[in-house]
Amino acid sequence: MTDIRDLVDLEQLRAEVQSKYREVAEGPTAEYHFHTGRAHALRLGYPASPLDQLPEVACEAFAGVANPFHWGTPRPGERVVDLGSGAGMDSLLAALWVGAEGRVIGVDMTTEMLERSRRIAASLAFANVEFRQGVIENAPVDDSWADVVISNGVINLCPDKLGVYSEIARMLRPGGRMMIADICIEKPVPEEALRDIDLWTG
Repeated sequence: MTDIRDLVDLEQLRAEVQSKYREVAEGPTAEYHFHTGRAHALRLGYPASPLDQLPEVACEAFAGVANPFHWGTPRPGERVVDLGSGAGMDSLLAALWVGAEGRVIGVDMTTEMLERSRRIAASLAFANVEFRQGVIENAPVDDSWADVVISNGVINLCPDKLGVYSEIARMLRPGGRMMIADICIEKPVPEEALRDIDLWTG
């Protein structure tokens, strides 16, 4: 069986993904091949509250594919890791749910997204959330640290999905849980399509 990591240039893929999301960080209201913003989050089923506690700047660069909180939300005092945190909307919502006694760590590889999310968290005085640079296959989070791991539309961009799920298992404490929203397919993808970076990022 062919390893998908042998079919795609990982560094090129990461560079292309970073390029696209750098554009979103710097121009969140521009036209993209995907939807962004608060109205998009509401269409996906995000709860109007506490979404209404976040200012527009905290929502406008949101580019998720579904609602990872559909089956439940983080509880007060819990620790949450957001893999592929992007502009930080999911992390900020998690910070509201876990409260002052909880902690949230967002992990992202795109510098401009990290700068944006850190700036917004600081402006809102969210002391219980931080954003770390890294890739989701090797997240800068301690073993057994998290009660909850969330991710929204990012694992599909990573060729090493088993590596990502191994990381999730490593970070979760015993009894912890993951809440993932992502794009899935139900039939094999041809090798020529897997080799096409534009299809990955599109």
